[in-house]
Amino acid sequence: MKKPYEDIALIIKDSSYSLALFDQKLIGELEQSIILKDGKPYVVCIIRDKEIALKPEEIVRQLYLIKLIKEYDYPKKRIALEHAINFGREVKYADIVIFDKDRPTVEYIIVEIKKPRLQDGKNQLRSYTYATGAPIAVWTNGGQISHYNRKDPNYFQDITDIPKSDHTLEDILKERFTLKDLMVKDKIPNEGKSLKTIIQEMEDEVLANAGVDVFEEVFKLIFTKLYDELQSKKDKIRIDDYLEDRLTKEESDDYDKIKEMLVGYDDSKFRMLEFRNTGQSEGELKTKIQKLFDEAKDKWQGVFDGASKIQLSPSHLSVSVSGLQDIKLFNSNLQVIDEAFEYLICKSAKGEKGQYFTPRHVIDMCVKMLNPKAGEYMIDTAAGSCGFPVHTIFYITGHLFQNTEVSEEDKDNVLKVFGIDFDEKVVRVARTLSLIAGDGNTNVLHLNNLDYDRWNETINNRDWYDTYGGGLKRIEALRKDPNSYKEFNFDILMANPPFAGDIKESRIIHKYDLGYNEKQKPKSKVGRDILFIERNLNFLKSGGRMAIVLPQGRFNNISDRYIREYIAEKARILAVVGLHVNTFKPHTGTKTSVLFVQKWNDDPEKGQLCPKMEDYPIFFAVSEKSGKDNSGEYVFIKNGNGQRSIDKNRHLIIDHDLHNHNGALPDGVAEKFIEWAKVEKLSFWR
Repeated sequence: MKKPYEDIALIIKDSSYSLALFDQKLIGELEQSIILKDGKPYVVCIIRDKEIALKPEEIVRQLYLIKLIKEYDYPKKRIALEHAINFGREVKYADIVIFDKDRPTVEYIIVEIKKPRLQDGKNQLRSYTYATGAPIAVWTNGGQISHYNRKDPNYFQDITDIPKSDHTLEDILKERFTLKDLMVKDKIPNEGKSLKTIIQEMEDEVLANAGVDVFEEVFKLIFTKLYDELQSKKDKIRIDDYLEDRLTKEESDDYDKIKEMLVGYDDSKFRMLEFRNTGQSEGELKTKIQKLFDEAKDKWQGVFDGASKIQLSPSHLSVSVSGLQDIKLFNSNLQVIDEAFEYLICKSAKGEKGQYFTPRHVIDMCVKMLNPKAGEYMIDTAAGSCGFPVHTIFYITGHLFQNTEVSEEDKDNVLKVFGIDFDEKVVRVARTLSLIAGDGNTNVLHLNNLDYDRWNETINNRDWYDTYGGGLKRIEALRKDPNSYKEFNFDILMANPPFAGDIKESRIIHKYDLGYNEKQKPKSKVGRDILFIERNLNFLKSGGRMAIVLPQGRFNNISDRYIREYIAEKARILAVVGLHVNTFKPHTGTKTSVLFVQKWNDDPEKGQLCPKMEDYPIFFAVSEKSGKDNSGEYVFIKNGNGQRSIDKNRHLIIDHDLHNHNGALPDGVAEKFIEWAKVEKLSFWR
């Protein structure tokens, strides 16, 4: 006997539609009503009361109709399908229309299902709502859903949900909304969206024509929203305690169970979130958000100038706040935020420098394999948004990016983690994430790492020192020579340096051994990543260990043999992990590998032991699952219902083979390396 959903899942399998938004009860109810005629599935429409062929679009429509009737309590008499909408001489037909409670011929909510792509559906809805005056619109393809309020003839504004039959739009806008509500209604697990998708929607709606720097204004809003969530950290502790007392270990990994448990939880004494559009005037909303932004700047200094203001107009800000307000930014492994910032930054010059944000599952593999310990000093010399440092903090402290207190012991360990980058925009993003993960302090520095002889020129700038002085003092304490920035005493280094373009400045090339040819004459140009290899090795103490992402050619090009010999002379090659060609798409299809090494060391007083030897085994692995498709979109694990699986931290689980995602995936490269490292008795895995 087939499971209730199997026939429906097969019908929808190769279409642009999905069942992810609907729970098993709804799916089973529809499946049980299927009629087979000549082997083809039909269903009696819940509204039209006639047999309808069950095609993918119709499956989503029937499921949403059941939801409207059973969960939102709309009577059938207020609902019409294929409702005619006149555009002069032309007539179009809306998929679902809900009529006003008191005016039975006036359109109140219009739902679009025919267009399985959001932007197409949104454009169709826009025309329908303009023609009818309907104030509310919904688009869904069964995998994603969007709820809109037609704010005026120009803008669609996101709303948390549609009102139930006995509620009004004002009830939705003005409802009391706390951290508990944000956890239950978070758009990312509930609506199948990403922060990147939502920002793209905001661009299409208002940002592209707002006359502002889109990166700066979105960054300000994310910065402000993080601060607002942080102010509810006491409520987060209450929620954690409540769930811990009521959920089994298995249930604590089930987001739907967590949601079910939280819905009935009394949050009447919780703080109300302020980063919300609650129906006040646009001017009042801008005043409120600017005040929050000012408080956030005071809390996390050195990211925005003290005089910085939100530049969006009140009407553009209103739409943008509505777009972001139902996304929970904390309790994320930062993939949510990273993907959005990578999209924004790559629209500027970052991609041209060959530097892209490293996918979080690649970062986690590296962190697991190098096994950082509390008290060790770690650095990323091309930090980007600080993925390696922040995930090292997660690993050492045992907690993710969340709005709870950081212990004094953890704060001390956090201040042993560093990042450096030459791109001012990503440094500010990195500082924000690092400041929060470390509860107010950060070691993220804006410096040109390869040109270390000129650091003093930067450091002597008073504005620079006011922002970065604390981190500078801490990194200076790790210098091997107190008068030089060439060599340091770090235990661990992880980096994905830029590998596009060559360094041609002789002044920089002359500082590096790898800048000279076999006749000891300086080269006219050297690959940027080649100099980073040498620079990174100079950051490590004896016995220090490193993971570095490099283009595949460095491992097998005959012309690059001298690089491999240089590395082998300085360090033991621990492992080489070949990454899938899709790993850094859509930004680049360059094939890359991660090199893991440990600097030779026979002296236990200088660091972890790694006795020099001529012959030793090396761990090799090749990833066959990148976690992305050919277009660079993430591929997520689905459960038996065809829905995307979510872990206990409400993260979607990427389908890859680099590590086991805390048991949610089969053992991957990291686990196999750890087994091997223990057999080999590597010092950091003994």
